[in-house]
Amino acid sequence: MTRFAPLFGPDITFLGIDRCDLDQPATWADSEAVIMGVPFDGGTSYRAGTRFGPRALRGTDYLPHDGRRPHLAVRADGLVELNVRDAGDVDCFNGDIEGMVENVREAVAKVAAAGKIPVMLGGDHTIALPDVQGVASHHGWGRVSVIHFDAHADTGNIDFGSLLGHGLPMRRLIESGAVRGDRFIQMGLRGYWPEEETLSWMARQGMRCYEMSEMDARGLNTCLDEAFALATDECEGVFLSVDVDVVDPGMAPGTGTPEPGGLTSRQLLDAVRRICVELPVVGVDIVEVSPDHDHADITAMLGNRVVLEALSGIAARRKGQGWDPARPLLDGR
Repeated sequence: MTRFAPLFGPDITFLGIDRCDLDQPATWADSEAVIMGVPFDGGTSYRAGTRFGPRALRGTDYLPHDGRRPHLAVRADGLVELNVRDAGDVDCFNGDIEGMVENVREAVAKVAAAGKIPVMLGGDHTIALPDVQGVASHHGWGRVSVIHFDAHADTGNIDFGSLLGHGLPMRRLIESGAVRGDRFIQMGLRGYWPEEETLSWMARQGMRCYEMSEMDARGLNTCLDEAFALATDECEGVFLSVDVDVVDPGMAPGTGTPEPGGLTSRQLLDAVRRICVELPVVGVDIVEVSPDHDHADITAMLGNRVVLEALSGIAARRKGQGWDPARPLLDGR
């Protein structure tokens, strides 16, 4: 099911944190969050390369890989305070999409059942299907909401004759019952897809989708306020799924399906931080980082920081510590 090391490239963990083996519970019993990679791009419809995303997300950083990252603004060190462990990569052959889904769902369910937060490094967005289903298997079918950052809705029905792929997982999730359509919130959509038929299907499910022009006109924080109210209504927890292409490709070029006109990197990081400080996050994935299309590690660095923002926010929440963006840095020092 899982590997004790990354599937591709150098044998490293996320920024030097300790290893664990999912088949040896004692190696992660004291952890509150477990990182796993899913080096899979077999569901990609355009530019491949996200199979190398987990490697880049683990290793792209100019600071020492010492397993520590105290957050300047949040004043929490998610890696240390949550005692985060890295379980390596889930076994996934890129020619076997069904096998990947089964293996990832099993691995995520094992971590969630132990009361830990799975943090998944993609890979293409196909992995969201087993990621969320694995969490829902513990917290309750239909009891986990999803906040989904993406340029694309990923609610297609069939691509290239397949029901599985990176443009389809959100429809499969809702159809499976793992997530209620009216507790599925999408942020950052834009561009020229999906077509009217798919949009009508989304409306019938009760999905709430924030297109970029609405977010720009009303303000990101106003939209987040609404999303938070929906996400916590009749749900036990929130799954945060971040497709890096939600960010404008000028700030995140290393992705398979870039779409101009997205969020800034700062907007995404602030949003992830706020979500994890204020909401009961029970799972996270960061997907669609494609190093072969990156420039100067810009996108890999952003994805790495998404993980750190999420972990720092979760750590701050567990300490009962909020985050006020207007607070002076040295206040109370």
